[in-house]
Amino acid sequence: MDKYKESMIDIIDERILSVLNEDARMSFAELGRKINLSPSSVRERVQKMEDLGIIQQYQLKINHKKLSLDLEAFILLKVFPGRLKHVLEIIPNYKEITEAHRITGSQNLHLKVILKDQICLQKLLDQLMEYGDTNTFLILSEI
Repeated sequence: MDKYKESMIDIIDERILSVLNEDARMSFAELGRKINLSPSSVRERVQKMEDLGIIQQYQLKINHKKLSLDLEAFILLKVFPGRLKHVLEIIPNYKEITEAHRITGSQNLHLKVILKDQICLQKLLDQLMEYGDTNTFLILSEI
């Protein structure tokens, strides 16, 4: 029962998570000011949530358009029978694929890709078509 109690988070932890979700680089002092808690208490709570695996990582969000990567798309991939294990091993080698999820339904994989232009998308699709059928959706904007 004690282990169960340790893994519970309270309303203060939820507020910390909410603020960190907006700005994960915020100092403990600034975070403490936002939620009316001392920096040492914030640090202890954040450390506890990291130790429990509630906070798994801090991420960097990049504006890809400023790097001339203007095209974003989702690709659904229906892998040919018997090839899924191999495809799961090679997907991390594609730098254009920023997210990859194994999904249920008629397709096996949901991929998010960020590329320079349509020609780069075409080249990537040509490579992926060796492993299965693709269905591509261009991302118009983020909501």
